[in-house]
Amino acid sequence: MKFLKILSILFLALTVNSCSVYNFTGTGKINAKTFQVNHFQNSAQLIEPGIDRTFTIKLQEIIQNQTNLNLASSNGDLLYEGEIVEYRITPMQATANQNAAQSRLTITVNVRFSNKNKEADNFEKKFTFYFDYDGTTQLVGSKLTEALDTIFERITQDIFNESLAKW
Repeated sequence: MKFLKILSILFLALTVNSCSVYNFTGTGKINAKTFQVNHFQNSAQLIEPGIDRTFTIKLQEIIQNQTNLNLASSNGDLLYEGEIVEYRITPMQATANQNAAQSRLTITVNVRFSNKNKEADNFEKKFTFYFDYDGTTQLVGSKLTEALDTIFERITQDIFNESLAKW
């Protein structure tokens, strides 16, 4: 009986200890303490004011919320930089009157990721997502906010997965 009790305690200790190496975000054990997100300039042909700042903040927030890394203004162990290279509105479906029945906002962000501690993880890659909306609607105000939230949520999650989540 005493042997079974010791075996149970040992099993429990090993199980709890092994959980510290991996977490639910999939980031595993990151050999970094800080991250830095430089301002993402908007170099798209069509400029929507303020989206560069919004995107930069959204990327900082997702990393802070899903890891225990600290945001640094310089010399971060992990560095995210890049630019918004596309902001495009495209008519998707036409009506009989040759008006757009549905339109699509597409945003593409070019990202350069550097890991000081593991250069094999470095990459440069473009991330794209879109938002479809009624073609008779102007993409302003709350509709624009909804579109940007949807697009940036997906793009920042894709960047997070590519750089930190090693599934």
